[in-house]
Amino acid sequence: MYDVIVIGGGSGGYAGAIRAAQLGGKVALIEGGQMGGTCVNRGCIPSKIWLHAAAILDQTRKAGEFGIKASVDALDLTAITDRKNGVSSDIRMGMEALLQNNGVDVIRGRGTLQSGTEVLVDGQVVAGKNIIIATGSSLAVPDVPGLAQAAWTSDELLEATAIPASVLVTDPGYIGVELAYLLAVFGAKVTIAVPSPRILPAEDQDTSQRIAQSLRERGVTILTRQALASVTPAGDGFACLLSANGKEQTVEVAKVLVSTRKPNVEGLGLEALGIKRQDDGGIAVDERLRTSVPTVYAIGDATGGRMLSHGASSMAVCAAENCLGQGGKYAAHLVTRALWTVPQMGAVGLTEEEAEKRGFNVEVGGFPYSINGYAMLRGEVDGAVKIVTDADTGEILGAHIVGGAATETIGEAVLAMQLECTVAELARGIRVHPAFCETVVDAARDAAGWALYLPKRS
Repeated sequence: MYDVIVIGGGSGGYAGAIRAAQLGGKVALIEGGQMGGTCVNRGCIPSKIWLHAAAILDQTRKAGEFGIKASVDALDLTAITDRKNGVSSDIRMGMEALLQNNGVDVIRGRGTLQSGTEVLVDGQVVAGKNIIIATGSSLAVPDVPGLAQAAWTSDELLEATAIPASVLVTDPGYIGVELAYLLAVFGAKVTIAVPSPRILPAEDQDTSQRIAQSLRERGVTILTRQALASVTPAGDGFACLLSANGKEQTVEVAKVLVSTRKPNVEGLGLEALGIKRQDDGGIAVDERLRTSVPTVYAIGDATGGRMLSHGASSMAVCAAENCLGQGGKYAAHLVTRALWTVPQMGAVGLTEEEAEKRGFNVEVGGFPYSINGYAMLRGEVDGAVKIVTDADTGEILGAHIVGGAATETIGEAVLAMQLECTVAELARGIRVHPAFCETVVDAARDAAGWALYLPKRS
């Protein structure tokens, strides 16, 4: 009998299996497809290769500002997909080697729950003291009349050898926004039409506005409070009917991007065991990542919510440790959110709006990239850092960065929050100059009331 059975070999399942093995557990990992799951094969790694290519293209077009005369003669999208495939393959091989190195038994096939301690894999029953469900997510195609003909999925985009002339994006979240930026840089006419009042509706309002402005500067049209009602053929493309409060308008495009995702939990046998699910279809878990069956845990995309690879990995470590009696509560508030657009976005913790709704006496500090020396010399002055704090205790409740290297710099705030550093303590920090990371300390000084490089508050 195994100590831990992990169902799913994506970034979460892989990390959970290795952590359980490190703690001395006998571990089996069940995977019916490619190792690496969405992250390695259809998500994080492939999309960031494409986004890095887009950022290089962006930089090349601005090279003249630095006295470099450069031109883009052609775009070889096949080379991008070849690089994507090569990197993903290398990561998969590394994952399989590490699983073997840690003594994890990899069982190929699709697993279904038979009980709280048994998994059926192609007719074979695998028994374990604990089970971790890490089955990831898959594309969720909206039920819109006529969409099937026009749909161009994020999976297909990442294999593209040509970019459509025009694309409609209806996902207001991270994937939709990133891919809208990518498509715009590569020359597509992009329209974002979302039912929410703004893109990135779960992020801080200032963040949403800054990213929206950067997209508009690249020619992206953003239509808010607009739901896609139907799609019909029109010439060489499709007419997309948008509806908002009884009013309708039509946008004609070559393709409609489908990028939203849903938890992969169907056919796992959850219902028979009475395992509860959330409103978005994800598996409900407690603060230790246990399901309503105490020996069964769930992590990552299978639990719904924001669906972030690094969230899945951190959940995996927590679940594996709890399976072997050495764990604790999952620190969900420390999971970062990010965009690899230009400018980038990094965020952690509560937005200003969320903090106010929870009753905190909110104090906010900010610092614009436009007066950060490093941002100025690089010509990356779009963006700002915003730190949300509790004025009564100095606790850092959240941080929100739009700007160069935001996906890296947000780690400064995460570490401060993890170590329960107050904003006054963060404000005393010393950072190398010139650097983007200075902006975090400068924003903390503003929140603490003694910003050195901003005008005095009135």
